[in-house]
Formats: sequence, C-alpha cells, structure tokens
Amino acid sequence: MQLAEMFSSMPNRLWHLAKQVGIDYAVSGLAWEEKVEKPWDLMPLIRMKQRFNDSGLDLLVIESMPPSNEIKLGTAGRDAEIEQFQRFLVNMGAAGIPVLCYNFMAQFNWFRTSTTTRTRGGALVSSYDHSLMQDAPLTEAGVVSEAQLWENLHYFMERIVPVAEQAKVKLALHPDDPPITPIRGVSRILRSASALQRAIDLVPSAYNGITMCQGTLATAGEPIPQTIRHFANQGKLFFVHFRDVKGTPEKFEETFHDDGKTNMLEAMHTYYEVGFDGPARPDHVPTLEGESNEYPGYETLGRLHGIGYIRGLMEAAEAGRNRS
Repeated sequence: MQLAEMFSSMPNRLWHLAKQVGIDYAVSGLAWEEKVEKPWDLMPLIRMKQRFNDSGLDLLVIESMPPSNEIKLGTAGRDAEIEQFQRFLVNMGAAGIPVLCYNFMAQFNWFRTSTTTRTRGGALVSSYDHSLMQDAPLTEAGVVSEAQLWENLHYFMERIVPVAEQAKVKLALHPDDPPITPIRGVSRILRSASALQRAIDLVPSAYNGITMCQGTLATAGEPIPQTIRHFANQGKLFFVHFRDVKGTPEKFEETFHDDGKTNMLEAMHTYYEVGFDGPARPDHVPTLEGESNEYPGYETLGRLHGIGYIRGLMEAAEAGRNRS
C-alpha cells in the first residue's frame, strides 16, 4: 500500500509535516491558482507534479475535476465539458499522473448538514441528518431521476474510458456521499458496492475502476473486507479513502480512525491479503483542539493522527502476513 496524503497544489506546512512523519506519496486537487492557463492544461499539471517531486513527494492521484455538472445532468453543454475532460486525461497521462479520483454526484458533491458535531474529547466532525433535508427546496436543476443519471453516466463513460486507456490513466470512481437518494430532488445513483459494479461494467476496461471510500460504503452498510476483496479480485481497486463513520445513510457522523464501526485492522489485513499496492490516504479527519475548523475534515492534527494510526495498521498487517 502506498500511504499518501491529500495536499494543496502549492507547498505549505503540511507538505513538510507529512514528509517528517514518513509520507512519500501525494494526492492533490487541480491547481486552481493558475492565472493564465487552465489547471487541467498540460503545463500546470507538469509544474504541479514537479513541485511535489522537488519536495520528495510522488504525485499519484488527482482528486478533482474540470467543470462537469452539465455532463452529469445531460444538459446542453455536456459535449463541450466532455471534450475538456478528454484533454485533461491526455494531459494527466503526459504529466505522468496515473490515477484520477472522480465522482458522478450532480449539483453538489460531498454533502453534510453539520461540520461542527462534537465527538471524542470535544473534537469536531462532519455529520449528516436526512430529516433536515425533508422540506428543503429543489435545486435549480429540478427533479433529476436515477434513470437520467445512469443514462448520462453511460454516455460519459463511452467517451471517456477509451481516452483514459490511451493515456494510461486509471479512472477511480468515488461512491456518492452521503449514500442516500434523493437530496433536494437530485438522485444519487452510486450508493452501494453493487451500484459501483454496475457503473464500471457500463464500459469494461482495465482502466475503469473505483475509489474504495470506506467511510461512504460503511455508511451504506457494506461489509468492508468483502467489498475490498470483490473489487480487488477484479483488478478494479485503484485508490482507497481509509476512514470510518458511525450511523446509517439517514443519520451518520464521521469519527476518528479508531472510533468508528469498522474493524480497521481487519480491513488493513484484507488489503494485504489481496495484494493491494495502490495509493491510500486518510480522509475526513476530526478537527482537534486549537484548530480553526476553517477546513472541516482537513485540518492538520487529525491528519497526523490518521497517518500514524494507518502506518501502525500497515506494520501489523505486514507482520501478520510474514508470520503466515
């Protein structure tokens, strides 16, 4: 397993702290600070890759997308967005960035009703309560059905997967978070392991796989070890979000890595059992005492806790494999 962390596209304190605690691999969004070129153009991607290299970090994953809401909704501008997306994949391949984590959540992506829920010791986490959305108005997209989204996803994949194959960029589809439908009239179709399987089967390819977001799939009630095996045995497990939750799709909250409902040691043993050698990162960490919560889920101290916890699990899993 290549233990990575999510970084900003420009160097900051976390770049140095992560190296100090043993991180060698990077995940980043697009360089939105680019003033002249688009962040998905070739040279911004190359420059970002080199910034990480110069700091001793290997950029393995882009976890961001060019504008894509018209693709998801199937509206008038989707073909222009798809052409832009295709160029992005070609540029990723040319820049030597091998994995794209993307999603098919229309109108809004990661979605929570609170980012100030108290957990262990008063730390702050994000949470979701679907009852608070029952009377929420529709978005400007109106009612978006599951059938529409499946049709639009198929249309998109037919045009994207062949480009990803040529560029040698792995498409790691992220499940919908939260895994519940609809929200404000907009359906969510990727709410389970079976839905992810259906999605990647739309256009079969060695480059069409998933992001194993443990927190989302645990929220959905999926058995994590079995789900890891299911996708890894097909060669479809490209990227891992290693996190945990408490609750159900209707009402859940994030947790510390060691305080959720998943047996995280068993999960780690399973990654080693199936021989997973791709990138994995901690995700959605609590905000600890003294931090501002300006970036819910992505403050610094919780990340350092998560990195240490995961490294310990990796050592335990490696030792267990060696003994066997």
